[in-house]
Amino acid sequence: MINAIILICAYVIGSIPSGLWIGKVFYKTDIREHGSGNLGATNSFRVLGKKAGIVVTILDILKGTAATLLPLIPYFNDATIHPLILGALAVVGHMFPLFAGFRGGKAVATSGGVLLGYAWPLFIILVLGFLIALKVTKIVSLSSMLVSIIALIYSIIYVFVTGDVSLLILVIILSAFIFYRHRANIKRIKEGTEPKVKWI
Repeated sequence: MINAIILICAYVIGSIPSGLWIGKVFYKTDIREHGSGNLGATNSFRVLGKKAGIVVTILDILKGTAATLLPLIPYFNDATIHPLILGALAVVGHMFPLFAGFRGGKAVATSGGVLLGYAWPLFIILVLGFLIALKVTKIVSLSSMLVSIIALIYSIIYVFVTGDVSLLILVIILSAFIFYRHRANIKRIKEGTEPKVKWI
């Protein structure tokens, strides 16, 4: 029973639509009706501005972290679910949120949050990698996909150092999610029509 409850909690945490709620409460704006129509941090930056975008990014990251760390809560001590499975469920919740008609974001920030909760050195590397890639390319989607490749390389090395294959399996799954959710972006990048950011 406790395993079922913790799994549901992880999905529900991931389902919290930060961009949607912040847009509606503080800006009287449904970001699904503007920009890309996406509920993630990138569209929050685009529609609501830099301040809101930063807040949404942090909240989306923390969703993944919170779900991954659920086993640390005393009530869930007896759960036998691996933390990375909980993190993956939070990512699924972010992409298909219960509270937003199952239309969510593209999983980048929440995936990062899972890594923050399980392997924080990798999270730091990915943040730095993302910022460098964004500075060079000015394209958020391309930067997101590039850091997923960095995560994959790190995870392969991590297996040889620690023998823990669970992180590699998760990164493969999350990378697949990220590339799948960026299908339209990949097409626009090839066509040279993908929007570029101007604030970095």
